[in-house]
Amino acid sequence: MTTYDVELTVTLLDAPGAPERQFVLLAADGEAAEGSTVPDPRAALAAVEQYGEEIFFPVPRPDRRCTQQYGGPQTATVTGRFRGRQVTARFSRTDGCEIAKWRSMAPLLGGVPGSDGAI
Repeated sequence: MTTYDVELTVTLLDAPGAPERQFVLLAADGEAAEGSTVPDPRAALAAVEQYGEEIFFPVPRPDRRCTQQYGGPQTATVTGRFRGRQVTARFSRTDGCEIAKWRSMAPLLGGVPGSDGAI
């Protein structure tokens, strides 16, 4: 049985009432593993490796300010495990901070309009 360093399920919703879509990212020893269903597993893993710690386990920053702009109705929930830690993260595009978070993880959130990072 393979032990994965990254085992994440992404549930995407294009808009309220739209059908949910799910993707899986599996990785072991720094390589995307067979069974991954995200559109580009290597790019998704690179995004997770680069931004996962900061996005999945954020440190509260009360001084953080977010622009009040709307990027669209898309939402995503990511659950699973990252480097031995439990992940439950929610993504939206409701303000500047959320849009930036979405852009950082766009390859993982693949398949939703705008998820290539181009908003």
